[in-house]
Amino acid sequence: MMKKSLFGALLLFVLAACSPRMETVVILSTNDIHAHIEKFPQLAEAVKKCRDTVKNVILVDAGDRWTGNVYCDRAAEPRRPIIDLMNRLRYDVATFGNHEFDAGQAFLGVRTAQCRFPVVCANIVSDTATFPQPAPYAIVERGGRRIGFVASVTNYDHNNHPAGHDENFAGLTFTDAVDAVADRQSLRDECDALVALTHIGTKKDRVLAEKAPRYDVIVGGHSHDETNETVGGVLVTQTGKNLDNVGVTVLRFRGDELVEKSFRLVPLAGYEPAPAYQRMVEGYYSDPALRAKVADLRGRLDKTGLANVFTEAVREAGKADVGIYHIGGVRLDSLAGEVVAADIYNLDPFGSKLVTAEMTADELARLVKTKFNDTVNLDESHRIDIYMTTPYVIRTDERFEAQSVAFPELKPGRRYRVAMGDYIFKTYSGLDYTDGAPTGTLLTDVLDSYLRARSPLAPDNEPRQRIE
Repeated sequence: MMKKSLFGALLLFVLAACSPRMETVVILSTNDIHAHIEKFPQLAEAVKKCRDTVKNVILVDAGDRWTGNVYCDRAAEPRRPIIDLMNRLRYDVATFGNHEFDAGQAFLGVRTAQCRFPVVCANIVSDTATFPQPAPYAIVERGGRRIGFVASVTNYDHNNHPAGHDENFAGLTFTDAVDAVADRQSLRDECDALVALTHIGTKKDRVLAEKAPRYDVIVGGHSHDETNETVGGVLVTQTGKNLDNVGVTVLRFRGDELVEKSFRLVPLAGYEPAPAYQRMVEGYYSDPALRAKVADLRGRLDKTGLANVFTEAVREAGKADVGIYHIGGVRLDSLAGEVVAADIYNLDPFGSKLVTAEMTADELARLVKTKFNDTVNLDESHRIDIYMTTPYVIRTDERFEAQSVAFPELKPGRRYRVAMGDYIFKTYSGLDYTDGAPTGTLLTDVLDSYLRARSPLAPDNEPRQRIE
C-alpha cells in the first residue's frame, strides 16, 4: 500500500503541475549518492514512471557520486559502477562533489571522460592534462525550452579546495564557489530558466540565492539536508543523501514566462526495483572476497561505538598511549551481527593510513579547541568531532565557544605517543606535535586485525568526551 501511495504521490505532484494552458518541465535531481548503488534500481523505476508521465524531464546530479559503498568504490574498475548506471539512466548533466576527488584528479579525469553526460563546474581552473578543464555550465533543451545549469563545488573546506588531501588536487585551482555561480547569472538572458547546480551546502546556497537573484532554482548538495525553501524568490532544494529520495522540481511556463516553480522530495523506498538495473547491481555485489567474514558483534555498535573502535584500534596498532579519530571519518552509522570485509571498507572508504606523533595534553587540548571553534568547516564545529581513548571535557562560554579542554587522566607537561589517521594529521588546524611519523599502514588493515582479535566483540557505545 505504501509503495502505491508513494508512487501516486509523485505522479499526482507532477500531473497537478500540468495544464493544457501551460508547458511543464520537470527536473529530477540526486545528490550525495555516495556509491549507494543498491538503491539505483528504485531510482531507475521512479525516473521511468516520471518519463512515462511527463514529456519534458531533465535528470541531474549535484555531486558526491562515490565513496561510501565498497561494492562500487572497490569494484574491478573502482567507482565505475555508478558511472555505468548513470549513463544507462541517461543523466543530462552533473557537477563534482568533494568526494569525486578522493582518488586524485587524474583518476577523476578518466572517470569523467567515461560519462555520457556533461559534468560542469564554474569554479575549477585546471592546469593539468590529466583533468581537462570542465565547462562552467550546460544548457539542456526540452520541449523547446532552454534550461541553463551553472555549477560549482565547495572550496570552503580546506586550503581553498574541497575537503580532502592536498595531493588529490594537484594542478587545480578553485575560485570562490558562490561568486563563480553568481557571476554567471546573466546567462538567464539566454535561457527560459536558470538553475544553479551546486555542491556547497544549504548555508552557502542561501548566500548564493541572496547574491544571485536571477537564478530560478538551486539544486544543491554537500550538507546532506532535505531542503525545500525559497530565499529571495530563488527555490533552494536538496534531497538528503544516499539515494533516500529523488528531488522533483516542476517548472511551469506560460508563453515565454516562468510562472510557477515547486519542489517535492519523493522517497525511493516506495518503488519496486527496475529489473535490468537490479541485475546490474547484483553483479556488482557478487564479489566473494568482500563477503568474507571478519568478526562477530555481540550487539549493535552505534556511531559513538564505532568511533570508540577506531580510537582503540589505532592506539593499539600505533603502540600509543592515546588513540584519536574524527567522527566524519566514521562512514557507517551503526554495525551489528556478522562483520564482513565489505563493512571494513565501508567504515573507511578513503584508504586512510596510520600516523603516530608525540603530543602533550596541552597540544591535544589545543587541537580539540581549535576544531570545536572552527569558523571554516561550520558543519564540523561546535560538536564532539575528535574522539579519543582518553576522556576529556570541553568547557564553553555563553556563546557556546570552547574556552578550555580538560583531560582528567593525562598529566600536564608529559609527552604522550598519539596514534591517528592521516586525515587529521594532514588537514586539521591547531595540530602541534613532535616526531610525527606516517606508518604507511592502512586503517582498513588496522580495523580488520582489531576486530578479528576480539571476536565476538561486545559493543562499547558510551561517550568518553562531553561538553559543558
